[in-house]
Amino acid sequence: MGAFVISKRFDDQYKFVFTSRKGKTIFTSTSFELKMDCEALIEEMKSDVNDYTYVKARAANGKYFFKMMKEELHVATSRKYTTPLLLQKGIDEIIVAAAKSDVLDFSVDEFIFPD
Repeated sequence: MGAFVISKRFDDQYKFVFTSRKGKTIFTSTSFELKMDCEALIEEMKSDVNDYTYVKARAANGKYFFKMMKEELHVATSRKYTTPLLLQKGIDEIIVAAAKSDVLDFSVDEFIFPD
């Protein structure tokens, strides 16, 4: 089972990544000003993962990636894959695991290991 991991970017905007059950990042979302917008998109993805389209592309360095789209809105970009087969496995992992994935929130500015 994968996980949605919420965190903050350096510009204090929120983002989330979807990781595989092995802990490898599959995609990273676009930025959000409000954490509740980030959480709302995660819940929407979990409930309606089949409503998204995956636009496959190839980077200048020859690696493969996809953009996750809802209608005309770009919501996430995948990591780079070396083969089209691995790219498809990443997409399949989202479709199979997104609905039952956990949501982890690491956006709080507290130290995990205090002094």
